Amino acid sequence: MEIIVIGGIAAGMSVAAKAKRENPNANITVIEKADYISFGACGLPYYLGEQFSDAQEMFARTPEQIEKSGINLLLRTEVTNVDFDNKTVTYIDLETDAQGDLTYDRLMIATGATPTIPNIEGVTSKNVFTFTTLESVDRLKSNLDKTKRIAIIGGGFIGVEVAEQLAPFNKDITLIHSRSHLMNAVFDPEFSEKIEQSLKAENINVVLNERAVNFTVKDGEVTQVITEHNSYDVDVVILAIGFKPNTAFLDWKLDMLSNGAIITDDYGQTSKKDVFAAGDCATVNHRLSGIQYIPLATYANKMGRIIGSNIVRDKDDWIKFNGALGTSYLKAGHYEAASTGLTEAQAKALNLDIKTTLVNANNHSNYYPNQQPVMIKLIYNAKDFVLLGAQVAGESEAVLRIQALTTAIYAGLSTKDLGFMDFGYAPPFASTWEALNVAANTAK
Repeated sequence: MEIIVIGGIAAGMSVAAKAKRENPNANITVIEKADYISFGACGLPYYLGEQFSDAQEMFARTPEQIEKSGINLLLRTEVTNVDFDNKTVTYIDLETDAQGDLTYDRLMIATGATPTIPNIEGVTSKNVFTFTTLESVDRLKSNLDKTKRIAIIGGGFIGVEVAEQLAPFNKDITLIHSRSHLMNAVFDPEFSEKIEQSLKAENINVVLNERAVNFTVKDGEVTQVITEHNSYDVDVVILAIGFKPNTAFLDWKLDMLSNGAIITDDYGQTSKKDVFAAGDCATVNHRLSGIQYIPLATYANKMGRIIGSNIVRDKDDWIKFNGALGTSYLKAGHYEAASTGLTEAQAKALNLDIKTTLVNANNHSNYYPNQQPVMIKLIYNAKDFVLLGAQVAGESEAVLRIQALTTAIYAGLSTKDLGFMDFGYAPPFASTWEALNVAANTAK
């Protein structure tokens, strides 16, 4: 069996490694544009923030390890075309410009995504950075001691994480977000406001409802970010305004969302037989809202493992993905926030008949030191009280409570079930009425 995997970072290498374990006789070739594989870009904000110093910690596998396992690896090689009818892949060696073709029995597409770059003159200046490659972050890191004023454009995961990791370095940090709330795609306003307050407590200037429209450039560097309402002097600009799937080379030959994300089913298969896709170039099936583009590392790895089995099996033996809930964590200064399932805004957009409850409970007994408040929001069906979504915020590992809420949504439990669920109790960890019990029992 000839298997070709296009892309060797998260989903792609997961597929290749799992497929080789399941079928050692399969001939597997991974084609990767970069000169490395299995890179975890999620660690980059924390590498910049010096939470760890060895960049190799972000690489799960080396090319040598993969080749030793019997997988063929073509690095610095770019796929330029896929002929799905004849099952051929055309590629070019980026070092030599030599071109070639490979045939496949089954194909995996895991080409990831690239940062969204605004159409602003000067965006390619040498002091403008994105946050997806080690090379870019190393360049920023090496000049950090000479940098004072930093503008971060985008208030999503990367923007917030980079801002909070730079805060201890005593920089003038301005976080510019075009919407009225940070993390607006993941959290409802009550939680976005907590995140904003936490960043401001770290002396980060949070600017909302402003879109960067222009740069002032001098001697090849951006000196000002100009928004619709203000201008901000800068030494460095960090772009964190989203991602675009790397699927242009497919020329819309597969079914895709309008942003170019490849539509896949619960088995990871695309609209073409024997062709699979996963990771930041593809969709996942959300348990409550259907096909969605949710570029999270968790889905790249989970779908990679599932497809790694399916790609070497007969269809009758394929493994089905049990669905996403978009479960996410975020750290912002001393504060933590987590979300799972549907937000209130998402549920309303789906025209669901819902109710919500929002409470502030405590993380443990009052007589044990360092008691902290935990804010919990539950979104549930108005008729049968079945849980549809939840958000948690607080300190001291408050976000770990989202694990129980994710499980409850998967199981189809109601707030009435959750209200008397037998959570553990000990004064250092919880009150006799665990915070989740308290929140659930306020649902009316």
